[in-house]
Amino acid sequence: MSVSTAPTRSRRRWLPLPRRLVRSLAGQLFVVQVVIVAAVVAGGAVLAYLFTAERTEDAARREVTSVAHAVADSPSVRSAVAGPDPTAVLQPYVEQVRQDVGVSFITVMDTYGVRWTHPLPEQIGKRYLGHIDWALAGQTRSETYTGTLGPSVRVVTPVWDDQHRVIALVSVGLTLESISAQLSGPLLALVGVAVAALALGGAGTYLANSRLRRHTHGMRPDELSHLYEYHQATLRSVREGLILLDRAHRVVLCNDAARELLGLEGELDGRPVAELGLPEALVAAVLGEEPVRDEVHLTAERVVVLNTSTIGTGLGRVVTLRDHTELQSLSGELDSVRGFTEALGAQAHEAANRLHAVVSLIELGRHEQAVEFATAELALAQQLTDRVVAAVGEPVLAALLLGKAAQAAERGVELTLTEDSRIDDGVLPPGLSARDLITVLGNLIDNAVDAAIAGAAQSPGAPEVTVTARIDGGGGDGGGVDGGGVDGGGGGACLLLRVADTGAGIDPAAVEDVFRRGWSTKQDGHGHGLGLALVAQAARRNGGTVEVGRERGAVLTVRLPLTGGRARELEQGGVPA
Repeated sequence: MSVSTAPTRSRRRWLPLPRRLVRSLAGQLFVVQVVIVAAVVAGGAVLAYLFTAERTEDAARREVTSVAHAVADSPSVRSAVAGPDPTAVLQPYVEQVRQDVGVSFITVMDTYGVRWTHPLPEQIGKRYLGHIDWALAGQTRSETYTGTLGPSVRVVTPVWDDQHRVIALVSVGLTLESISAQLSGPLLALVGVAVAALALGGAGTYLANSRLRRHTHGMRPDELSHLYEYHQATLRSVREGLILLDRAHRVVLCNDAARELLGLEGELDGRPVAELGLPEALVAAVLGEEPVRDEVHLTAERVVVLNTSTIGTGLGRVVTLRDHTELQSLSGELDSVRGFTEALGAQAHEAANRLHAVVSLIELGRHEQAVEFATAELALAQQLTDRVVAAVGEPVLAALLLGKAAQAAERGVELTLTEDSRIDDGVLPPGLSARDLITVLGNLIDNAVDAAIAGAAQSPGAPEVTVTARIDGGGGDGGGVDGGGVDGGGGGACLLLRVADTGAGIDPAAVEDVFRRGWSTKQDGHGHGLGLALVAQAARRNGGTVEVGRERGAVLTVRLPLTGGRARELEQGGVPA
């Protein structure tokens, strides 16, 4: 015999309906609700029956009491009691009254309880079955007693003469059978109402639970509990940021990764996404009508890749975020390495040309000219290297400057290091990563070279880029009418990186947009506008500032604060010139 290995969900689909109902959450709720409705309806019916029966019995007592008083107060009854044959006069009278008012019996008796009238003629002359003591004492009372006609509700009242003496007794009663017959109509109506209420309650419960069953997909409570636990575990473990928005663009769900990527804190559920303090470009992309696919955005400290999609038919929106910061930094390092490679290739090509020239001079017998040419070329090539190595002891910055200088020279731009540039080895704190240094200085130089080349095409003069790299004691830079920047300057020892070019400069009206993603002065459509945005982000991540100024062209100054013991030494002992 083979054992089926089909999933539990598939097997449950073919279970009989009652078993499926009981197994699922909706089925269990249905059973509980039906039991509750049935109990409520049954309890209400019982209470209504008891209340109706009590009211009916009270009405019967009032009715027989009224009839007894009416008969006892009748002058014909008083005169017949005093006559020689009370039965002959009273029996037809009370029977007519009994039939007219609808009671079970009317008995008129003497003060000894001997009947003068009765619905059964053979009972006339016999003693009354019941209590008459209180009636003889002049009182009217009711009781439930079993007589000749069966159990009945009866009243006994005295008949008074003109001297206010009790001369006879009148008893009027309704059998319990007749009272029950009066209850049959209301009881049937009550049963009908109870059945209708039960049917309506059951139908409403079934419809509500059918809808619940559709929403819960027929899952059992333990399955729903496990699904919720898996859902929460998945949201917390996934490294991608996930945000769910409703129709009004309010946050329904935000996992831990999204909080970390966007720097969000506090309670987010129910808050509009426009009020989370996110960059305008990111908010616009999230709220846009069209889905977003792998779009790069910058937050205060990270580069994220954004994707959005609609949930169902306008139920809301799913926003996913991937951290692109490390990849963007690696791409920047790769670009720098590629630039170094191209620069080395160009230098190798130039070195080969110079070597061919020296060899040719030697072959022509011009040895002195060959030595002079080689010496001059060697001095020219070594001049920038010596200048950079002497001024910048930080290996990463020195290598970056040499590579960018060779790359700029190949493009026809002269890159120079100012005389006041000086950074000793070991000055920079461990918290300032080499990757951030490459991002900041590399993008500043690349933008400056592009600007210098564009400026040379519009005005005569050799394109130049000037770089300053030194430890500074603080203070502002790049102010004036053209000045601007991000997070204005601060005090204390800091690493100052300034790059100036001979380009057209930055329009003062565009200073606020310089560090925004997508801003670019390139006209060829190939600029992505990420360079300066990444510079501002790296500076902000390290607690630094970026300023925009103008001399011959644009001047961008970055200050990165130095922290720790070395910074205090620099502040106390002065900054090296």
